[in-house]
Amino acid sequence: MSYDTGWFKSSRSAAASNTCVEVRLTDQAVGVRDSKVPEAGHITVSHAAWRAFLNRLR
Repeated sequence: MSYDTGWFKSSRSAAASNTCVEVRLTDQAVGVRDSKVPEAGHITVSHAAWRAFLNRLR
């Protein structure tokens, strides 16, 4: 049985791949972690910081 943790991978990631970044959105912030080592922790950024990061990638 698997549980929804709220973490998700990009739709551009291969379904069977565990080598990507995972993101979790909440009302307060955005969490980002390495899917290869999720137990290593995550960083949390504001929605504004995440939006600015994504805009820079484009």
